[in-house]
Formats: sequence, C-alpha cells, structure tokens
Amino acid sequence: MREMAGKSRPRPYRARQEPARVPNGLARRRDRIARPGDDRRGAECRSRGGSWCGRDTDPGCTGELMKIGIIGAGNIGGNLTRRLTALGHEVSVANSRGPETLAALAEETGATPVTVAQAARGAEIVVVTIPFKKVPDLPAGLFGEAAEGFAVIDTGNYYPRQRDGRIAGVEDEGLTESRWTERHLGHPVIKAFNGTYAQDILDRHRPAGAADRMALPVAGDDAAAKKTVRALIEELGFDTVDAGGLDDSWRQQPDTPVYGLREGVDAVTKALAEASPTRPESFRG
Repeated sequence: MREMAGKSRPRPYRARQEPARVPNGLARRRDRIARPGDDRRGAECRSRGGSWCGRDTDPGCTGELMKIGIIGAGNIGGNLTRRLTALGHEVSVANSRGPETLAALAEETGATPVTVAQAARGAEIVVVTIPFKKVPDLPAGLFGEAAEGFAVIDTGNYYPRQRDGRIAGVEDEGLTESRWTERHLGHPVIKAFNGTYAQDILDRHRPAGAADRMALPVAGDDAAAKKTVRALIEELGFDTVDAGGLDDSWRQQPDTPVYGLREGVDAVTKALAEASPTRPESFRG
C-alpha cells in the first residue's frame, strides 16, 4: 500500500521487545556500536521492557542481530527502518533518489543510507518495498554480495488503475503479484507486510500473548526463508499465519478479506480461507 505497502488504505509498521533468535542460523552475534539516536532508542526500548543497551560502552550489550537491507524508504520502508534499528539490527536503507536524500532518516535511526546497488551487501534479509512497476528497474546483480542463505521480503502490491498500469504477467499469465516480482528479482521471495498499515508497524506491536496482538499473513515457497521472516515479524511484535506458497499468495493481495485486517491469528486464518482467486474488477488493468 501507499499507507500499506502499496494500497490506498493506510500503510504499515512498528514494535519493540527482546530480539528473537532467528531459526535458520542466519543471525550471528554482533557487538552493538554507538550510532546516532542510540540514547533515544535505548530509552524507548527499555520503556517497553526491551534490553537494547544502545552503546558499546555498556557491558554485555550484544545480542542476536542481523544485517538487513531495505530497498525503498516510503511509509513501509521508513517505518521498518525505525523499528528494526530500535531493535538493534544493522540496517542499510536505499531509495531511488540516492543516499543523500536519506540523511534525516539516518540521523533519526542510525541506519546507513546507501545506493540501491549497495543495499543487499552482506544482508541476511533484504526488504523490497518499492512500487510494483519499478521492480524490473532494479539493478542486475542486486543480490550478488548478499549473505549466504539470505531471505527476501516482498511487500509490494499491484495497483493497475491507481499507479502501475497494466502488467501482462499478472493480467495475461495469471501470476500472483509476488511470483511476478520473484521472476524479475531472480531469487525466491517471501510475501509479507503488503496488507499492513505503515503506522501499525510503529503503534500496534504487542508482546507475545497479548489479547490484541495482530497477526500478519506470510506466503512463500522457501521454508527456511519463511521461517526467518516469521521470526523477525514476531520480534517486531506481531503474530504470523502461514499463508501457503507464492502461488497461494493471491489470498492476501489487495481487496481480499485479509488485506488491511487488524486482527489476531484466528481472524486472519479465516480471512485467508474466505478469499476468492478471481481478481476484483477494480484491481484489473
């Protein structure tokens, strides 16, 4: 959504709690280094019961952290940058206008502004959160220097009438949106956050077990990557529901029952089951 990772409803992200252990071994223990905004983020996290110590001068301030690259600094990408740096992850963020335009976000969060071509370097998770029609414009070899076993999160949505124009792969071949994106990226993707309001990333995260904790659908074919992404989302303060493979990800595309749903696991599971594979007329090019 625009408020979601591409939609016309509001867009997604924010949360804080103890860093979760990433299940497939991608995460490794790193010393946390002092960065702009550390004092503010440390106070924020401690107020929520977290343990982000903020500076490497504090004893014992290490944890299971990951290097995460975010391509796209709009509502979703910006708020993910805010939350993930607050959790202590090492974040590089890029947009189409160049790193110099990300100075304010970098100052606020301590993230490293980079070019799009540099965003995946060493990354264990890469988040692609750009307009759907811009995916084919990403540079060749984008993931050439990513970490071994890295996962890619696709937050995108296809808005043929609002933004993207008609895309034959979706309209004529019947590809799901993320399958089309995966083909252009040349790497398996995990579809997540595409129906999440951006502000919810900042405001609606909750500790595990909270009665009002939201659940997010997650679709993808790579079991290890999906496990990593689900663990990260749970660390961000949201439950997850396995929405199947990418060919099932139409269940969470725009204008489906789960899209923009702010409910828990049971309601999200029910909404996914109620989705229709027929693309709504208003989302056809």
